[in-house]
Amino acid sequence: MSFRWVFAQPEGEDSASTLAEQLGIPDKIAQLLAIRGIKTYDEARYFFRPEIENVHDPFLMKDMDAGAERLALAIRKSEKVLVYGDYDVDGTTATSCLYIFLKEFGVDADYYIPHRFKEGYGINPDGIKYAEEIGATLIVSVDCGITAIEEAKVAKEKGIDLVICDHHTVGDGIPDAVAVLDPKRPDCNYPFDGLSGAGVGYKLIQGTIKKLGLPQSVSYKFLDLVAISIASDIVPIIDENRVLMKAGLKMVQRNPRVGIKALLELINVSQEEVNTSKIVFSIGPRINAAGRMGDASTAVKLMISETMAEAKSHAHELESVNLKRRDTDSRTMKEAMAQIEEDFDMEEVSTIVLYQEDWHLGVIGIVASRLVDLYHRPAIMLSNVDGKIKGSARSVKGFNIYDAIKKCGDLLEQFGGHEFAAGLTLKEGSLSEFRRRMNDLAYTDLSENSFEPELTVDAKLDLEDVDMKFWKLLSQFEPFGPGNLRPVFMSEGVKVVGEPTIVGNGHLKMRVRQNGSGVFDTIGFNMHEFLPAVRNEKPFKVAYVLEENNWNGRRTLQLRLKDIQIP
Repeated sequence: MSFRWVFAQPEGEDSASTLAEQLGIPDKIAQLLAIRGIKTYDEARYFFRPEIENVHDPFLMKDMDAGAERLALAIRKSEKVLVYGDYDVDGTTATSCLYIFLKEFGVDADYYIPHRFKEGYGINPDGIKYAEEIGATLIVSVDCGITAIEEAKVAKEKGIDLVICDHHTVGDGIPDAVAVLDPKRPDCNYPFDGLSGAGVGYKLIQGTIKKLGLPQSVSYKFLDLVAISIASDIVPIIDENRVLMKAGLKMVQRNPRVGIKALLELINVSQEEVNTSKIVFSIGPRINAAGRMGDASTAVKLMISETMAEAKSHAHELESVNLKRRDTDSRTMKEAMAQIEEDFDMEEVSTIVLYQEDWHLGVIGIVASRLVDLYHRPAIMLSNVDGKIKGSARSVKGFNIYDAIKKCGDLLEQFGGHEFAAGLTLKEGSLSEFRRRMNDLAYTDLSENSFEPELTVDAKLDLEDVDMKFWKLLSQFEPFGPGNLRPVFMSEGVKVVGEPTIVGNGHLKMRVRQNGSGVFDTIGFNMHEFLPAVRNEKPFKVAYVLEENNWNGRRTLQLRLKDIQIP
């Protein structure tokens, strides 16, 4: 598959050269900083040295004083506290953070995660009833609650205080609670609104610790779970998230809690090699699997485990659930593609809306994301749950799927989400009209280029400039993620050295050089179709990311291909 290459542009024309001079770094490294909006020496220093002591003051967040004071009071009085979470990675890590924190202070804490299919997302009457039954005087919600206006009233009527920690978009009003912590509140002046749900919960822990007169270092033990939430929830890894992510990764790499250690051992991942990518593709999906298949409590049990024996038991249970999830995922993907091949003309369709009544609600969001990657169109997967058509939507750059679904509001019972992902429930008999309208909206809003895969290239690079010194500077851009993606470079006039070949399941492997540069090992996953073209001995262009290989103590750099352009 070939892409349309788009070259990133620095925000200021002179900022890159100024940074190169001030920092004494190569022009290409300075260009990468400028592309990321870093223009000054101080901004670069903060970027390269994200120290945990430099996180924002939690009391800059609206309602933090009241929320931290209420939680500190619950600790002092040993009240019964219910931590109310969500069933995804962010929600379960946030739940685990608050639960462990309270337990360590001797609080009689409990947690509640709603069942994905029986209860759905957010605070609900069943959860409040459970709090009442166990005698909780305080509910702390994490990664949910910002839209729980009616539920907050019910809790108040029952004499249960509520502190909300959320990071989602505010609805029509603010719930009546002791404190509503959400950096996206219009009346909140917190300097960074990109925190994960666990990140907001962590700020409450920080604030509570200060109210208790304890040092901030007490909160650092939760940074591993916060890092897993940041990576898995695909929030921007910039500003405070970059600080929390870097510190949390160090904790996972050096001294992970027993639950994470047991999971890493089970899936044969060395703790030293854990990075953002390993969390996104190896750790996160397994934690997420429990909630996707129904009951997320196993994920929480893993993370709050106190012994290795207990942790290993829960890790094996999660892996079993994840294998079931993967099988369901694979079967659903095959069925979705079969529908597309039979019923859709990709030359005529701007949005893919698929329905099958027995699709598992827990995996259709994953499948929708894969369809977007494959067909470069917005995709909506729908299933029948208890007689109602429910589904998940994913989108492409340039098409706000939430806004589009909102325009079809008369066809829906409920919906929610953001620009690239949303969930919805259709009214009876509205599927055909919904499919027609969504297709028309995408056809109107998207240009022809929107249906063509796009690859953003950060900089043109000469291979003779790539050495271990350059790599050492580039490595300081980690951790990578949204807002700070791994840099993609382009080199032209590249030639193959020796004989290219196919390895594994259709992966292109070769060695290349450019003019007088050294020779670089190169791998292109699933790029076997380029083999005939690169064999013709003509120079070509490559887009790639740099990676380090460490084999038998020998460190080398290799190119991991993103695309090839043959003249």
